[in-house]
Amino acid sequence: MMAFFLNFAYLLTLLVAAPWLIYQSIFRGKYREGFAAKFLGAVPVRNSSCPCIWLHAVSVGEVNLLGVLLNEIAQRRPDLECIISTTTKTGFDLAKTKYSSHTVFYCPLDFTWAVHRAMVRIRPALLLLAELELWPNLVRAAHKHGARVAIMNGRLSEKSFHGYRRIRRWLAPVLNSLDLIAVQNEEYAQRFLALGVDPKRVNTTGSLKFDGAQMDCQNSCTQALRKLVGFSDDDVIFLAGSTQSPEEQLALAAFQSLAAEFPKLHLVMVPRHPHRFDEVAALLECSGVSWTRRSALKPTIPQSQVPIPHSIRILLVDTVGELGAWWGTASIGFVGGSLHSNRGGQNMIEPAAYGVATCFGPNTNNFRDVVSQLLAHDAAVRVHSGEQLTDFVRRCLSDFAYANDLGRNAAELVKAQQGATTRTWALIEPLLASSVIESQPFRSAA
Repeated sequence: MMAFFLNFAYLLTLLVAAPWLIYQSIFRGKYREGFAAKFLGAVPVRNSSCPCIWLHAVSVGEVNLLGVLLNEIAQRRPDLECIISTTTKTGFDLAKTKYSSHTVFYCPLDFTWAVHRAMVRIRPALLLLAELELWPNLVRAAHKHGARVAIMNGRLSEKSFHGYRRIRRWLAPVLNSLDLIAVQNEEYAQRFLALGVDPKRVNTTGSLKFDGAQMDCQNSCTQALRKLVGFSDDDVIFLAGSTQSPEEQLALAAFQSLAAEFPKLHLVMVPRHPHRFDEVAALLECSGVSWTRRSALKPTIPQSQVPIPHSIRILLVDTVGELGAWWGTASIGFVGGSLHSNRGGQNMIEPAAYGVATCFGPNTNNFRDVVSQLLAHDAAVRVHSGEQLTDFVRRCLSDFAYANDLGRNAAELVKAQQGATTRTWALIEPLLASSVIESQPFRSAA
């Protein structure tokens, strides 16, 4: 009965949202791919007889954090096959590139017929859901087909918690059907418990994002990007990453007010969403500044033939999946989605790990625990306006000791928080051993 109700609710939601979905598909290129997988469960058929873990990550952020766990699994259990599903096109494209040796597909929508067919075709021993991607029919189908289900790197924001608490009576059985909820910190654990989850199912492991953070600025990807753009060792890179409107305008204003006084200053802007690349390009074009698109630089040219464009003062990164490496080029950073935005902030662990002197706005609910740690350790600064952003950049340029202290404190904090991957694996490995599917022979799937 519940499954029927959910199917009806999903169909009604799609019907109401149809005009917006059609607009997004026609004018922004979204939601065009993966129709058969999403609506019919026509995901790739897994022909192998070895046990399988199905990892589901919604978009770019969740896809990126899978890397450390995939590496851990490969080392601990090389006999396991790992497959990856995503929801968004950007997440799908990144997963195909970053995890090319793994099967990647669009996750079926939570219709009973779609998730059932997907389970038959994949036969996972374990379904791992990143952060809190909770779909009742998908969870139910996994258990019906003998798989265990777990949430990894779980998080539950205050806003989501208040919303879920209103439907606690309905939600608690779904949450208690999960075999494991591995959360990032004790605050999130308490929120799950307050929703009625059995304490035996909730474990605090820390955040996988700390483990996945690259800490070496000399890594090959970062160094290749520095050479590609022509940044020298004495250049100072101010990077505004994962930005939303109007944060690009504020970062540009900060750069323009300081560029003449600090001729070694360069600005790198990385908008959060690909559909805004052209919008930000138009902003730069209208500003009258000299700027370059990342996509205009050709990394496939032999290095000896790559022109060194020392004149580039502003770079628009209009590619997906490179932000982590670009952070390694930066001395000063601003993390977007946090200033004049209700997005709740973006990942500030990456610049912190590199030792970047980092700032962000006041709207960081998605990373409240990380922000609290950074601020408490004098490892980052919160700004509340474009003027304060400019002041922060100016102080970092004028006071090297101040900037260096911020960066050093940040890197030390990240290093101290690492280890979540090992703790997560220790919890999910027993689930594999108890899965019905792990010992089942292969049977042909429809």
